[in-house]
Amino acid sequence: MMFINPKTDYAFKKIFGSEQSKDILISFLNAILYGGEDMIKNLSIINPQLPPQIEGLKDTYLDVKAKLKDDTLVIIEMQVLNVESFGKRVLYNAAKTYAFQLEAGEGYRMLKPVIALTLTDFEIFKGSARLISQFIYKEEETNLPYTDNNIKLIFVELPKFTKALNELETITDKWIYFIKYAKTMTDIPETMDRIPEIHKAFEIANKINLTREELEEIDRREMFIYDQQGAILKAATEAKQEGMREKAIAIAQELLVHLDNATISQTTGLSIEEIQNLRSTLSPPDMTISQSC
Repeated sequence: MMFINPKTDYAFKKIFGSEQSKDILISFLNAILYGGEDMIKNLSIINPQLPPQIEGLKDTYLDVKAKLKDDTLVIIEMQVLNVESFGKRVLYNAAKTYAFQLEAGEGYRMLKPVIALTLTDFEIFKGSARLISQFIYKEEETNLPYTDNNIKLIFVELPKFTKALNELETITDKWIYFIKYAKTMTDIPETMDRIPEIHKAFEIANKINLTREELEEIDRREMFIYDQQGAILKAATEAKQEGMREKAIAIAQELLVHLDNATISQTTGLSIEEIQNLRSTLSPPDMTISQSC
């Protein structure tokens, strides 16, 4: 067997956001939001169509949007790229979903809670080891919850999930393992296959059950993600190298009045020509070292 990558937006919505996926989504949300407890009995998937074919980063649409039996709205997004201002976008989408519930003339009492569930393929909260983080409004000093805590932000940071297949215990573990590793698997592990909803998710993700057009669309999206990841890595590497160069220049400037060009070059990694250019910016009284180069 070969499975599509649930971490791409197209594949994620196909697995969790179609009309045939209600039971899958219920099981997944119970696992992530309620620790596996059977809290959600039913839901309706809003706008179950697959995301539009666009050659660029997604912006305002969400991967999956559902309404629970108590009218709570759950918006779910799978994000692979750590793009600029991503945290602000999550909050914006949650606030927009909350505000757009009201029709003209309806009172605020009609507003229902919104849960924004975001799965990321990168770390957001580097100072925390928590795999699943939940945020609500609280008083800053006493932690007193706000009167109407109608917006909750929940994050699942996939890099923080490190359990091996033989270490999976809970249904939460198994769903997160599916999201993170399905693409690299060649069969359905017995421990996961026993859960009907996870078995069904694997069946939907099985490439043999997809059309050529679907596979091509998924390939295009994965290629776009790889290209963007490469661009982000290149920019980060260049920034790091530039930062190291700036640090080397700062050290060299401090050494100019104490060491000769050759020694400074060996110490900082800068070329002798670069050292000489730095030295030429000093006033004559500062140039107290005789040059041997």
